[in-house]
Amino acid sequence: MSVADKVRSPCVQVCALDENDMCIGCQRTGDEILRWTQMTNEERREVLRQVAVREENVAL
Repeated sequence: MSVADKVRSPCVQVCALDENDMCIGCQRTGDEILRWTQMTNEERREVLRQVAVREENVAL
């Protein structure tokens, strides 16, 4: 798999975990951030789906 085929990180270079271990920049948990490079593309897509839900909840 080439680098172009990998699901890209949602990192926006605003890296700080809140009191719930959630990054205020990309909405990933600390564990998701740490494991990102070892995840399969399907696992990454699932994290991105969860991030989308978290972002909706933040906007409320």
